[in-house]
Amino acid sequence: MIDFGFDKLALIGAVALIVIGPEKLPRVARTVGHLLGKAQRYVADVKAEVNRSIELDELKKMKTQVEEAARDVEQSVSSQIHQTTAELDRSWQDATAGLTDTSASSSDTLATPVPEYKPPKKNWRVKRGAVPQWYKQRHGVRGKAQSGAARVARFRPPRPGA
Repeated sequence: MIDFGFDKLALIGAVALIVIGPEKLPRVARTVGHLLGKAQRYVADVKAEVNRSIELDELKKMKTQVEEAARDVEQSVSSQIHQTTAELDRSWQDATAGLTDTSASSSDTLATPVPEYKPPKKNWRVKRGAVPQWYKQRHGVRGKAQSGAARVARFRPPRPGA
């Protein structure tokens, strides 16, 4: 940038005072200050826009690198899965090859069929009714609905005069 020392600024101010005059000098100085401020803001906005575009380009490059890495990982995982399933299928076929001949004779020897599993039924009314009444009263299980005002009155401490 241009290097202005104190002596150069004083010389410019003296010339401006003589040329412009003392009446118009404050208004001209204010206008010049506003124009310099606008110029500085414009330069700062341009710098910020350039920095944003550079960062955006870097982010796009990083995104493509991450996507390529993800594709590579996905391909390696899928190849490992296919390889493992093929090995398991071969092992399963090898293990069950000798059992297919004897499975027909062994199923005839079973006299009782295995019953199908049924999950237990959950009946919450039976569970609630199974708790004894004295236990419910001792532990404060509510048997009847009570309004908010009744609940407050029930738990309100007694008055000292009553």
